[in-house]
Amino acid sequence: MTTTNSSITSVPITPCRVCPLLACAGLRPLEPDQTDYMQAYKQGEIVIERGGALVVQGAPRVQLFTVLSGILMRYRLLADGRRQILNFLFPGDLIGLQDAVELNSANGVEALTPARLCTFGLTGFRDLIASHPALAYDVIWLAAKEEAALEEHLIALGQRSARERVAYLAVFLVQRAIDTGMAGPGNSVALTVTQSQIADMLGLSLVHTNRTIQTLRRSNLIRWSLGEIAVENMEAARAFAHLDRSAFGRRPFL
Repeated sequence: MTTTNSSITSVPITPCRVCPLLACAGLRPLEPDQTDYMQAYKQGEIVIERGGALVVQGAPRVQLFTVLSGILMRYRLLADGRRQILNFLFPGDLIGLQDAVELNSANGVEALTPARLCTFGLTGFRDLIASHPALAYDVIWLAAKEEAALEEHLIALGQRSARERVAYLAVFLVQRAIDTGMAGPGNSVALTVTQSQIADMLGLSLVHTNRTIQTLRRSNLIRWSLGEIAVENMEAARAFAHLDRSAFGRRPFL
């Protein structure tokens, strides 16, 4: 069945006990009773095409989502039409948490790759918080991680050089891909992120972004093409970008 958004299609539900996220080394599985609860809370599953809008900025809040596969981006549209990318979303990430406490969606979410997501109703969210303290803590943890990611982004904009900013973003994306089983050979991830999008997120001009990527490629630190990002030596790139390894680690999911 197809939803009102032509890029989004409802698909059969995957039982939580055989959830594909269980195979992700960077994710911490639920306890059996939590799994049973989330199975009952879950409303359905959807797939979304690359470029499809999962959440429209300013639209009424509707659902929460957990990413099962694929990569999406969260962004804010400015009044003059410019777009600021806020974060990238990988398997296990919870989408719509802000909307659970707001009337309308403050940001938009777009699929950068074909993606599959679980859907949860907002009406059951209060019960989850009230009846399952451990799950409530996981929600708080995920919210704190989101805040930490935004803080890291602010540091990138305010304190890192252009090369450090691009290296930071590449390391972040590749490490998340590694943790969620999406990485390929040589610490690579197949992901189409345009130089214009990189420039938007990192506060750089398009020309400066292009020059910076070429410089990092010549130094063998990162390889960033239109369809792939590769960071062969993660430790060297992480040190160059001044990115603490503790920023990553096993994450809970709902």
